[in-house]
Amino acid sequence: MKTQHLVGGLVGIALVGLALACDRANPPSAPAASKISASEREGDNRSGREGDQTFRWDIISVDFATGTLSAGGMASAVANDGSKITVTGSGRFGVGDEDAVRGGGTWETFDMAGTSTGKGTYRVRELVRFDVAPGTAPLPHDNIGALADERAGLLVLRISYSDGSGGVLVVSCHLVGTPTTVIEGVTISKGFVGFLGELPPAPPGNANRTSFHLLSEEED
Repeated sequence: MKTQHLVGGLVGIALVGLALACDRANPPSAPAASKISASEREGDNRSGREGDQTFRWDIISVDFATGTLSAGGMASAVANDGSKITVTGSGRFGVGDEDAVRGGGTWETFDMAGTSTGKGTYRVRELVRFDVAPGTAPLPHDNIGALADERAGLLVLRISYSDGSGGVLVVSCHLVGTPTTVIEGVTISKGFVGFLGELPPAPPGNANRTSFHLLSEEED
């Protein structure tokens, strides 16, 4: 969850996610064990593979007084003209099981002056890709899961909005020891608009922070 404000880097990442989501007729080739992608959903034996895991993702809130992370934060990203989208959300995803890919949250868009231009809810429709990154939990307390199960990484999801539009949500989490190429925050598209400029984590602790947790079989 360390701040790494690398807008240019995430723009490229988000565009890759958009291309993957659009090109559903040609799914990506089978990834390495540290990756989960839509290409693994059909036609393979999932038993015994390291990738057969279920994760939870959250846009989080942090209480720095107690060193505790919790669900229920918000995250924003900006478009080329300075307009903004703010989302909340959480969900879970796995390999090869449509029922394991779910989640959603709320969204609201704003123009350059900060005036609301629309709001509603969104739902996760498809896992496009997930890559785990190195990193360890920076906080002593975790209200979502076990500290040992927190992960850094990059998640790409296809989503649908309550107003009928569609898009791609990119969630990126940076922990202690995560490479500086990995940012903390989200980027998102809505229709033909790409909100590709992530905003840095901000006080009081509920803005632009994310987290991934590996789920146990009991939680799955």
